[in-house]
This record gives sequence, structure tokens and C-alpha cells, in this order.
Amino acid sequence: MDRTMKKIVTLFLCTCMALAVRAEKVFRLTSPDGRLKTTVAVGEKLTYDIQCEDQQVLAPSALSMTLDNGTVWGERPRLAGSFRKEVDQWVNSPFYRSNRLRDHYKELVLRFKNGWSVEFRAYDDGIAYRFVNQLNSPFNILQEEVNYQFVADETAVVPYVRPRDTDPFNSSFESTYTTTRLSGLDKQKLMFLPLIVEAGDGVKLCITESDLENYPGLYLSGAKGGNTLTGVHAPYPAVKRQGGHNNLQMIVEKGEQYIAKVDGARTFPWRMTIVTTDDKDLAASNITYLLGSPSRLDDLSWIKPGKVAWEWWNDWNLDGVDFVTGVNNDTYKAYIDFASRHKLEYVILDEGWAVNLKADLMQVVKEIDLKELIDYAAARNVGIILWAGYHAFDKDMENVCRHYAAMGVKGFKVDFMDRDDQEMVAFNYRAAETCAKYKLILDLHGMYKPSGLNRTYPNVLNFEGVHGLENMKWSPDSVDQVKYDVTIPFIRQVAGPMDYTQGAMRNAVKGSYFPCNSEPMSQGTRCRQLALYVILESPLNMLCDTPSNYDRETECTNFIAAIPTVWDETLVLDAKLGEYIVTARRKGDSWYIGGLTDGTARDLEVDCSFLEDREYVGDLFKDGVNAHRIGRDFQSESVRLNRQSKLKLHLAPGGGFAVRVH
Repeated sequence: MDRTMKKIVTLFLCTCMALAVRAEKVFRLTSPDGRLKTTVAVGEKLTYDIQCEDQQVLAPSALSMTLDNGTVWGERPRLAGSFRKEVDQWVNSPFYRSNRLRDHYKELVLRFKNGWSVEFRAYDDGIAYRFVNQLNSPFNILQEEVNYQFVADETAVVPYVRPRDTDPFNSSFESTYTTTRLSGLDKQKLMFLPLIVEAGDGVKLCITESDLENYPGLYLSGAKGGNTLTGVHAPYPAVKRQGGHNNLQMIVEKGEQYIAKVDGARTFPWRMTIVTTDDKDLAASNITYLLGSPSRLDDLSWIKPGKVAWEWWNDWNLDGVDFVTGVNNDTYKAYIDFASRHKLEYVILDEGWAVNLKADLMQVVKEIDLKELIDYAAARNVGIILWAGYHAFDKDMENVCRHYAAMGVKGFKVDFMDRDDQEMVAFNYRAAETCAKYKLILDLHGMYKPSGLNRTYPNVLNFEGVHGLENMKWSPDSVDQVKYDVTIPFIRQVAGPMDYTQGAMRNAVKGSYFPCNSEPMSQGTRCRQLALYVILESPLNMLCDTPSNYDRETECTNFIAAIPTVWDETLVLDAKLGEYIVTARRKGDSWYIGGLTDGTARDLEVDCSFLEDREYVGDLFKDGVNAHRIGRDFQSESVRLNRQSKLKLHLAPGGGFAVRVH
């Protein structure tokens, strides 16, 4: 090729590139404090990126939706208009970590031809986007393209799906975390949300979703490699069979070719990337709650959070009584008496009160007189909550709620959903709405992570989707639960409350723990169990151990019984992912401060400058001098504190502390 021809070709290529640049429309959105930025590009593809303090933490990443009519939202999109606004308001947040939250963001809305749009929001601690459909005619979504393209081979902290039965998406969502480079991710396994990617220089990105209504939950895969995580959704169920745990589940045997049905105009879930440079800010993020749809309940006066005397974890054990314990009225009356003595709000009847293998909640075992128990509890100001398997609850939901609400039951703990396809997500919303109709609270156990449902239906007080203390009944000693405990506040808890079920009075340090079904124990120290009531968020919070053990440990029991379950204010004071965390929560004029460490002994100093300018008394529980050998060893003392105080504490390996300041 001669020089003249080369010049012509070069000029042609430059002209094409210039035309391409001019054809691409670019929009920039900045967080209110200016720290986070996203650039949204509308060209051949619709992409966005994220910068944190001028550091690129997410490279341009494509987003799209493929419809069954052949349309692909996000490919060669035709822009129809754009709109910007800034919102700065306070929203009420009942039964949460604070009684109100600041909702401050900047928003960019891009409207496209053919009846769809994308909304972007920039908060000071995160970037979120969602698709919106304006079409009224029905269609199916074949797939949603969700991409996270990172700029380097970053470190990720992820929970892998552990599928069961024939459905690869059937999972308890209780996996512990794996830390590895993006290149080291298991490409054969899906990851569920939330998860974290560390972008260097202290920047961490927590990826999750909110306002997940009538749409399947998002999984991520590293199968494509190249520092990329891509989205995967469970298909809509086509063929199901009854089975699973005690015949209480519906197992998906075949999925449709699409992931979701769309009946008309609607919004889709928010895709969120929470971005922080300080781990304590990550643990304090409220974006998941803020992006949930506002409450659909006008009257919240009947919703009563609180603590629960729980019998399943301790295997219905009582000692020193003159009857054989188990699923019977004598045992439950003893639990009710215990709850009444300590002013606990509830007793739960876990699995066993309904006839097994029938999936019929109207059939009660002959050993239980349910009306007698409900009346006995009501006379002692204790409410009864009933456990329910998912399929049994789903197939007769209206009748079950009506019948047991009329009998005086206060709520349900629904278990073993173990899916988050569109059908299951719709079930959870329907359960919340039906329970609210009959003034019943709801604990969604056997459940994926919370995604804003507790804002939309505040009667949903708690969610599982966590490797909680119940796993200590069977997990081998190779499972590092104390490491997990100082990881979940930065990942799983960012999504919302957790049915972790703390409160063990048998406490085993490293080398002493072993799984035991009938007399289970925790890993770590006694004070760790006390601190978990402060660190973890559970508006409906279990006391997992037996009343007999609590009666032998009155000092700790009295402290636990007095801890609130919802708060006026929450501050994460000091924290490092996977190592330690210190949290302070206020209820009225009293503060509770809790701290945890991993398997390493640690000296912590708590800065009390958040207190008001007056003198306080603190009721302190700290690891005993031999807590590194004997997990139950603790010391309690009274301390005087003010806003100038620096409370110095030594935490044993797997240890913790808790203090009530009043």
C-alpha cells in the first residue's frame, strides 16, 4: 500500500472514530459529596462505570434486558430524553437500626424510545441503577445482562451457592465466605449476594440488590474471566414436585426459557454497588433499606418486635423438671414461664407442633393443645409464634392466617423456601401482605438475603440467609465461625436484619468446640454471645439456649433480656472486615456498645466522644483472664464514662465485650 493510500485509510478511520465518539452520548452523575462519580455512555451499548475519589474502581460495564419479542433494551438504544434531580429527605425506618434515615442522592433518568428507561442514583456511599418498563402489554424477559468489569485482578470475598436436589438454584443461602482473587474464583460455581470486591487503597465495593419484587434474585459468576463478574438469574419454574425437607418444599425440576413474566408497566430491582474507603462506613450503609419501596401499611401500632424464647436449637431441653421434655404442653409452659419472668415478648413453637409429612398446618399433633398454650401465654403477656414449612403455608395461606390469628397467634416463622426465582419472590411478598391483613408478624427463615421487603412490609421483622448459630449443631471444628461473625456485618448485614439466633451459654474456645445436637455450643467466649446482640440486627431476636442454662447464668441472662431489638440510632465506631468490629446503638437515653474480634486476641480502645456531655454509668461485660482457655469465663463491672473517656478492653481469641451505658 503506497503512502497516499495509507493517508486515505488513516483519514477514513479517524473520521469513523470521530463519528462514533460524536454518536455516543455521555452523562455524568456525581454523589452529593462529590466523592463518587459514574459516567453513563449511550452508544452501541449502554454502559456505566464508577470512580471513587478519582480512582477508577469499576470499568465501563454493559447493562441490558432481552425480551421474548426480540427487543434488547440497552443495545443500540435510542435516547428520547433525560431528567435530573437531587433529593434530600428523612424517611422513617421503624424496626431498624435507626428510627429515621437520611435519604440524600442525585438521580439521572434516561428515557428511551420503545417504552423503557433506566434510572441511576448516586449516594455518598454507592451507585445504583434500575430498568423501568412503561409498556402495558405483557411480555417475558429472557435474560438481564448485569456486568461488573473491574480494572484489575482484585480480591473478592464471596459466598458460593451450595445447590441441593435437582435444582441448581435450590440453596439455603447459608454459605461461609471464600476470599480469593477474581482470577481464582471457581468458574463452575455461582455466587449469591451480597459479596465484596476490594479495589485497592482501602476501597471496597459491596454488590447487592434492593426492591426485589416479583423478579428473580441476582447471582454472579466469574465464568467469563477477565476480571469480570456477570449476572445469572434462576429461570421461571416450569415443572415442580413436592419434596425436600419433610415434604415441605417445591423442588424445581425444569425451568422455562425465560427468567420473568411482565404483565405491564413496572420498575425492576435496583442493582447496587456500595463503595467505601473505610470499613466501618461499609458496615453502616443504609442503601438497601432506602432503595426498598416505601411501606404499604398505614397502621404499624400492632407490630411488636422483641425477643423470643426458642426451643429448637437447645433440643427442647430442660433439666430439674418432673416431666419428659419435648413437643408437649408441659415443656412449652415452662418456656412461657421463663419468657414471662424475663419479660421476653414471644415463645416460638418450632417444627414439630404440626403433624409431620402432611404439609397441613391445620393438623396439630396430639401432644399439643394449642389453644391452651396460647391462652396460658397471653395471661403472662407472652405471644406465641408458629413455625411453618413453606409449602404448607403457601397452599393454604389465607385460611391458616385467618384461623390462627383468630386463635391468638402473633406471627409465623416460615421456613425452607430455599429459592429466589420469580415465583418464590412473589410468594414472600404475598405472605407479607396476607400476614399484615391479619396483624401477624413474619420471620422469613430458609430465605435469601433481604432486599428491601422489610421497608415495604414492616411486619416482616427478620430474615435468615445467614450461616447462623444453628450451624454449630452440626458444623465440624474446621468451620471458623468467629471469623464469619466479624465478616457478616460488612456483607450479609448490609442487606438487612439477620435471624442469626445467638445466645449460647455453652461457649467453646478453639480446640474445645465440637458439634452436638442435643447440647450445642458456640465458638468463642461468653461475652462474644452478649456482644452479638449489639452487633447484629434482629428486630425479632432469639434466645437460643435452654431456660435451664439461662437460669444458671442469671447475670448474663438479665443483661440479654434487657437489650432492645430496635434502635433510635446506630454508630459503627471502629471496624476492619474479617478482623473486628465495635458498634454503639442507642435506645432512648441508654447506649449499648458491643465489640467482637476474630480468632486473634486484640486490645481495643473505644472512643466515647459520641456520648452527650454528662456522666454515665456503664454495666460492662468483658472476657475473663482465662477466657482464652475457658470460653464461659467473663468479668462484669461498673464503669464511669463520659465523652472524654477511652474505654480500653482486652478481647480473648474469639472474644467480645458488651456494655450498657446509662
